[in-house]
Amino acid sequence: MQGLKRRVVYVVLYEGIAIAAATWGLALLSGQGVAHSGVLAVLASGIAVAWNFAYNAAFEWWEARQTQRGRGVARRVVHAAGFELGLLLVLVPVFAWWLNVGLWQALVMDLWLVVFFLTYTFVFNWVFDHVFGLPLSAL
Repeated sequence: MQGLKRRVVYVVLYEGIAIAAATWGLALLSGQGVAHSGVLAVLASGIAVAWNFAYNAAFEWWEARQTQRGRGVARRVVHAAGFELGLLLVLVPVFAWWLNVGLWQALVMDLWLVVFFLTYTFVFNWVFDHVFGLPLSAL
């Protein structure tokens, strides 16, 4: 599976699991209810979907120009870390606003989620590539 179809399947699967995990994580971290945290998780997911499309398109553009092919551990770590760092810059102010907390507290909450999502992103990408095959940029 390649191109837009690959990206759509990836995003739907990834974000569906992410919304469920983030809802419960945010509820635990913020002390707010699951409903309130769930709305924030859906909002964060929407932001993440937009970032996901842009980031993966840019990453694959860069990857296609590399002499070394494939996706080893180092490339997967760079991919996951770059995605999460970019998302962090956008989500911290959103978390602070929605949860009515300071930027520092929002950053701390988001960092806990980043630790989870770095692992989740790495494992999800690995499994996704094994199930659906590598994109053309990595072949």
